[in-house]
Amino acid sequence: MVAARVLDVLARRGQTLATAESLTGGLLAAGLTDVPGASRSFAGGVVSYATRVKVSVLDVSAELVQRHGVISEECAVAMAQGARARISADWALATTGVAGPGEQEGRPVGTVWVAVAGPGHVETRLLALAGDRQAVREAACDAVLTLLDGILAWEEPRLG
Repeated sequence: MVAARVLDVLARRGQTLATAESLTGGLLAAGLTDVPGASRSFAGGVVSYATRVKVSVLDVSAELVQRHGVISEECAVAMAQGARARISADWALATTGVAGPGEQEGRPVGTVWVAVAGPGHVETRLLALAGDRQAVREAACDAVLTLLDGILAWEEPRLG
């Protein structure tokens, strides 16, 4: 399970993780806290479903939202950086996009941006996910956890 592996690596490093979620509505944090011992590294999260919460709680600038929209790489990065700062975590994950039933900001259902922000790292992915609302939300969670897992694996000290 990717969530368990990520949390274990972070705990061994003495690092913490935060989440900033929009379309996933807390599903990412729920998946992380389903892992026994998650409190060793999971610090908390913000469900910023409404744009005003992204702006007021996560410090996503209103200008950024006006210029790029909430379903954008820029917004995903700002959300992750905002969660990292607000929660004082080493790493943060963000999800923003369209789960359905209809399009948003002219983007079709399944358009999702995920972001990871951490020490010296900011990485994003644009996803085009298929399926119903729940499938899109679950796939977004899997994708952002897999992205962080890859970053952490790359950083692990090489033996040999």
